[in-house]
Amino acid sequence: MSHPSEPIIQIENAHKRFHTLRGTVHALNGVSLNVRPGEVVVIVGPSGSGKSTLLRCINRLETLDGGSITVDGIPLKGARNINKVRAEVGMVFQQFNLFPDRTALGNIVLAQRVVRKRKKAEAIAKANELLAKVGIPEKADSYPAQLSGGQQQRVAIARALAMDPKIMLFDEPTSALDPEMIKEVLDVMLALAKEGMTMVVVSHEMGFSRAAADRAVFMDGGIIVEEGTPDVLFSNPSHERTKLFLSKIL
Repeated sequence: MSHPSEPIIQIENAHKRFHTLRGTVHALNGVSLNVRPGEVVVIVGPSGSGKSTLLRCINRLETLDGGSITVDGIPLKGARNINKVRAEVGMVFQQFNLFPDRTALGNIVLAQRVVRKRKKAEAIAKANELLAKVGIPEKADSYPAQLSGGQQQRVAIARALAMDPKIMLFDEPTSALDPEMIKEVLDVMLALAKEGMTMVVVSHEMGFSRAAADRAVFMDGGIIVEEGTPDVLFSNPSHERTKLFLSKIL
């Protein structure tokens, strides 16, 4: 795929430390990564490798201790920029984080009204359109407790898309799901990738990675160990650490 030259996400020498009772954890240790518009980048790596921390820093849910991140030309340094950036970046977590007292439709309408200041009728129309897009138009009036995990995650994706983001971040979006629900969520993500959505996905779903990703990145110990096309990285990695990790999950 051809991607314009200017990256939409620029991460330069990112450092992030967490101070715990056991000492300091260097979650990101000089990570640099560029993502171009329309590119799908999948990040894999063992637990504690820094993958989720990196995503959370792109959305400013965590702040860097060193280095810089620029999203769509906006540096994440200034506090004024945070909401501007977050409006451009949709994020989907492991846990669906839906409001339990609101219907599927209500969950998707709320942020549009608050953040995008849309009129109610417009927000409802958009929500219905997105529920159809993620394959559950008939669930508009259902509450989260009445939905399966896969359906809840698809509502969460629709809610993120309702903001018209330029970038979607997915943090292990299928890890809390039963196996039979994983495909329905990945199918939605595959469709988004085909439409040209810029996506950064932390996931060990190799089928999705091979089908949708332009690039796969392997992280371990807070650094990027190697990156390449999914076919090369998963079939013929050059680093021992990557080989060892892949031997456990493939």
